[in-house]
Amino acid sequence: MPAARESLLDAAYTALARRPWSAVRMVDVAAAAGVSRQTLYNEFGSKEGLARALVRREADAYLAGVERALTGFSDPRDRLTAAAEWTASAARENVLVRAMLTGFWSERLPSPTLSAVPSSSAVPAQRRADGPLPSPGDFVQMVRDRAVAVLAGPGAPKADSAELARSCELVVRLALSCLAAPPVEGGVAELVRGALHRQQSV
Repeated sequence: MPAARESLLDAAYTALARRPWSAVRMVDVAAAAGVSRQTLYNEFGSKEGLARALVRREADAYLAGVERALTGFSDPRDRLTAAAEWTASAARENVLVRAMLTGFWSERLPSPTLSAVPSSSAVPAQRRADGPLPSPGDFVQMVRDRAVAVLAGPGAPKADSAELARSCELVVRLALSCLAAPPVEGGVAELVRGALHRQQSV
């Protein structure tokens, strides 16, 4: 039931914006989504399963945004700058993305374990959500690797790819540092452009 699942995840996200996760009730999530509580349990199994699915969805949406940013321009520096800006804005606007990227899960948020949990769900999307969830280090690697794949192109020399990977990782880590200490002038874009100006591989 993909439509019901998305409605339930939307309702859970809305509930989380209004109250701490510990105060979010499954019956209220089901009612807000317009489905029965049994449908909610059939999809997610438990409140922990709902939390894992919500975190997985927000992680996937963040990474899809990275993909869009990396393909939105022709100049490689503009692509990396756009990915860094997306990272900063996604974390600013979405508390779950911020928690995933920084590893800081406040008491208001669900705190699912990052390791896989046993799953007997008949729902493929839930089995995926029950798998391992990405850590902040995993996100650095995933975004770096996506950037390298987009920017290197087929047949790029291995030495150039290694240098490109370092530049891409620098951009990702610079964007993440802006979450902890937001820049006052010029924003993340100016910092990234300044760093890339000194890099020869991009």
